[in-house]
Amino acid sequence: MALTLEQRERRVIAETSKIRFFPFAVVRGEGSYLVDEGGRRILDLSGTWGAVTLGYAHPAVVEAVRRSVGDMASASNVSTTNGEAVALAEELLAIVPGTGDRRVWFGHCGSDANDALARAVTAATGRSRFVSFIGATHGGLSGSLALSGYSAQQLNSVPSSRPGQIYVPYPDPYRPPFAGDVGRQVLDYFSYLLDTIAPPAQVAGVFLEAIMCDAGDIVPPPGFLKGLAELCRRHGILLICDEVKVGLGRTGFLHSFDVEGVVPDIVSFGKAIGGGLPLSAVVGPAEILNHRQGLTVTTMAGNPVAAAAGRAVLRTILDNRLMDNAAARGRQLADGLRRMSNKHPLIGDVRGRGLVIGVDLVEDTSTRVPATKACAKVAYRAAELGAAVFYVGHHSNVLELTPPITLSEAEAEEGLQVLDRALEDVEAGRVSDEAVAAYAGW
Repeated sequence: MALTLEQRERRVIAETSKIRFFPFAVVRGEGSYLVDEGGRRILDLSGTWGAVTLGYAHPAVVEAVRRSVGDMASASNVSTTNGEAVALAEELLAIVPGTGDRRVWFGHCGSDANDALARAVTAATGRSRFVSFIGATHGGLSGSLALSGYSAQQLNSVPSSRPGQIYVPYPDPYRPPFAGDVGRQVLDYFSYLLDTIAPPAQVAGVFLEAIMCDAGDIVPPPGFLKGLAELCRRHGILLICDEVKVGLGRTGFLHSFDVEGVVPDIVSFGKAIGGGLPLSAVVGPAEILNHRQGLTVTTMAGNPVAAAAGRAVLRTILDNRLMDNAAARGRQLADGLRRMSNKHPLIGDVRGRGLVIGVDLVEDTSTRVPATKACAKVAYRAAELGAAVFYVGHHSNVLELTPPITLSEAEAEEGLQVLDRALEDVEAGRVSDEAVAAYAGW
């Protein structure tokens, strides 16, 4: 008997490259749907962790890649110049707010972008310490992993340390780390650190996700982003916005930090910018990204095919105002999920902005105890019913919705119906522990 694609994969692909929530072997994709080897169409509410901004096989990306790969101008921008990389850099500088002389660095994923910029910032400023938030994910390479404060990465992998790294609680309104005004309390705590064990003269920058995804799609309270930016300016600390997962239209704004009019010093992009192809970018001051001691070179950086795809993604988002569609479909999904909470006791909180939505599942709405096992079952059952959704959070209890920002109204309604049924089946005990045992997720 012939082996299934999943069985073949288990024989040859390393487990260290996998996070799986259900058995699903993909043979092709189109728009917001994936197709498995049995021919089933699955609505992808995960968007491959938000990487397929425009969905699968979007005509603009397909045409850009076909044209570029058929007349390939070298394979990188490291030792030669190619027009696609130069044009993409020009277009990024035009849409990313900022002043002064700036440059663009290209890589392959958010992990290498954040890794590279930390090296460049350290070299240019002479400051070695960075601040990031407990729960943040800034990458999976040694350097970017050390910048991250996500519990799953710290607990489930060999820890990567960075001397002097500072971790600060994120202002989570649903599970606040401090009593009272949680945004103000976090800013005051950060100020206290700067006054005591982390003098500003040692701190190069603060890494920020305007919505912290992997910790549970946490939206900070109003005023926090602006307050953090002001604190950084006051102390001469660079504000580094990680837009890898939440940028380029997904939140209903072109950039997630636009919600409070914040202008970062440095911005990193990944996932979304390539439309499914390996591409990342950093936009920042020339004196930092031109610093020779901050050199980070990878052979395929500025690859013209990936850059062509990136240009197609940017053009399509802007020309079609897809940030507006993300806002509308996000409201539709969030409103539908909140209505569901009236009949599904598992739903403790629904939060997000645009098409970054977290559904916090709890054992009891009064105690807010995370429903970890139930969350795994809901994701598994949803896949059986025809929709792919992943889960995140410190306790792996938050369903995450980051579908393509091209999602239609009908597709959003389909997703709501599947999630409604999946929640119902799990609450009724129709999904066994054995069914999800082989798919541990985070």
